[in-house]
Amino acid sequence: MSSEDRTSETPGAPGTPQSPETARTHERQGTASGPHVPRPLQRERDGEDRAEATADAPKRVRGQAPPPADPSAGGTGGGPGEASASVREMTGRQRLAAGLWPPRVTRAQLVVALLLFGLGLGLAIQVRSASDDGALRGARQEDLVRILDELDDRSERLEDEKTQLEAQRRELENSSDQAEEARRQTQERERQLGVLAGTVAAEGPGITFVVEDPLAAVEPDKLLDTIQELRAAGAEAIQVNDVRVVADSYFSGDAGAVTVDGRRITAPYRFQAIGKPQDLEPALNIPGGIVQTLEKEQATATVTRSEKIVVDALRPAERPDYARSSPR
Repeated sequence: MSSEDRTSETPGAPGTPQSPETARTHERQGTASGPHVPRPLQRERDGEDRAEATADAPKRVRGQAPPPADPSAGGTGGGPGEASASVREMTGRQRLAAGLWPPRVTRAQLVVALLLFGLGLGLAIQVRSASDDGALRGARQEDLVRILDELDDRSERLEDEKTQLEAQRRELENSSDQAEEARRQTQERERQLGVLAGTVAAEGPGITFVVEDPLAAVEPDKLLDTIQELRAAGAEAIQVNDVRVVADSYFSGDAGAVTVDGRRITAPYRFQAIGKPQDLEPALNIPGGIVQTLEKEQATATVTRSEKIVVDALRPAERPDYARSSPR
């Protein structure tokens, strides 16, 4: 066979007649790999395609998906490259929002959240109860004993007052002359109120508390603390030097120049208090109390019990400007 015959039998050669089967075979091959094109012509076509892609690139808008591929061009209409390009066009905030919403809560996460809520609530209740008892937990044993004694004494005084009021009620109910009995009780009540107001003299058991201040270092607030301790211990009438101390009394001035209700007093400071001596003396001598505080100021304080203390300094009765007695 000559060379021309071999050339004419080569598959796909132009101008060569082909059988139907051979033509279908060549058609399938052309669809998959394309017709054979000479290399210089192929380079020219590739350059034109790149130029067209460069010219169309500015027309795309950020955030929009690329137009669907033309089926006639042989593409699939959207491949992995296009999907990855759309993901890259999403901002970081959009990706974060897409990951957080909608929330995906599992049953295990819900159970853990409920357990943590219960634990936090229990801890909050425990901390609050501990803070309420913190004042007593941090107190010394001596302070706790003093607080307990003061509570017992206060309870005892209230019980005594209750007993006296009940006795007065029975006397009023059983007395034949209820008007006279009511007058007598009114006078007794007036004397009691006069003792508290400082308008009448008083006597009874109590203590004498003397403060020597050779260096004139005792401040007025230390003397006021002494009055507060005596009142807390149940003192019913108090006198400092020649000044009667009542509910509205005040201390002012400086160390060595102390005034009580505007009246000058000098050392030694002599406190006379009527009350239960067994309660008044320990209230001043407790550890860290007023006696130790005065000793730190180089002062000397002594406490003396007595079965009869006389408080005879008086205050004038003041008529109130606005308050009037009420029938009820």
